[in-house]
Amino acid sequence: MKYMDEYRDAKASREFAAAIGRLVTKPWTLMEICGGQTHAIVRYGIDELLPKSLTLVHGPGCPVCVTPVELIDKAVAVSLRPEVILASFGDMLRVPGSRGSLLSAKARGADVRTVYSPMNALELARANPARQVVFFAVGFETTAPATAMAVHQARAEGVGNFSMLVSHVLVPPAMEALLSAPACKVQGFLAAGHVCTVMGTTEYDPIAERYRVPIVVTGFEPVDILQGVFLCVKQLEEGRHEVENQYARSVRRGGNEPAIKLIREVFEVRARKWRGLGEIPASGLGLKAPYAEFDAERRFGLEAMSAPEDPECISGLVLQGLKKPHECPAFGRRCTPESPLGAPMVSSEGACAAYYRYRPKLGLPGRAPQGAQTGGPR
Repeated sequence: MKYMDEYRDAKASREFAAAIGRLVTKPWTLMEICGGQTHAIVRYGIDELLPKSLTLVHGPGCPVCVTPVELIDKAVAVSLRPEVILASFGDMLRVPGSRGSLLSAKARGADVRTVYSPMNALELARANPARQVVFFAVGFETTAPATAMAVHQARAEGVGNFSMLVSHVLVPPAMEALLSAPACKVQGFLAAGHVCTVMGTTEYDPIAERYRVPIVVTGFEPVDILQGVFLCVKQLEEGRHEVENQYARSVRRGGNEPAIKLIREVFEVRARKWRGLGEIPASGLGLKAPYAEFDAERRFGLEAMSAPEDPECISGLVLQGLKKPHECPAFGRRCTPESPLGAPMVSSEGACAAYYRYRPKLGLPGRAPQGAQTGGPR
């Protein structure tokens, strides 16, 4: 693809890996925040190019993966109502709740439809005035502007049969929660480039200063990630803890100001429960009072629903960087993409799904790889 090959260049990748090897003098542990970065690392074997003393661990960088069980249950419950069309991104359909998934609800007769944007869901509401259309709004700050625009437009048009089950979460509070944990091993972060494209980088300055960790905003291709690792390790070796921007082709310090303004008009910051991590203060978005009529939890009386997590699933430890997916006893055996115990095995950005697809030999002898790349970045 034009303008993409340079960020997948094998020669440049090997040169950056060699430069990192010359730079490292002591053990360091870095965490990539985004699930897209995780998949690139595992797919292209980026971690295997790095010195043994440098460890990459995988963070809670997949909004599908951190959507709590009870919210899946709420989506399933509302989808089974005969008057409802439940609109969702495709990644959410197979994520297990305690009462099944949206896909199993669809098999039981629920009208569950896959959409590619919140505006598609709003169009469904316009086209079906006799039905209630509920959009399952999942994502980090990256997708929040589109969700905000859809509900803003619905209010402006008076589309009364449209509502949202909101599960937007915020990255900086999650990073702080990880760094505050006694078992935290993380000494530096590769921050998610798409989140920072929307929100900018200023929110990360106080985190870097308070916890004395370097934070490098990083893209998603092999060369991006290796550059980000290089910058992060360089800071650690020099005793610095700053916010740097490797992804300058997309990210500006102030972010996307119109998008930020729209988010702040429609949403307010709230505590949010994260799957595997528990409740994190000020880590989620909820609709402000002027838009409360579009809150599906309120409209359908779902607020009180709660659900336990599967005790066998260790996704919380994986999302905290304390375990790798293949260290789970259920990995590839009782937990597969076809029969998952947790969301990281079914999400397209889930760490468990990445290991299952690209690291078939880890605890799973004899299973052929599914599309794995060999020989490093191309």
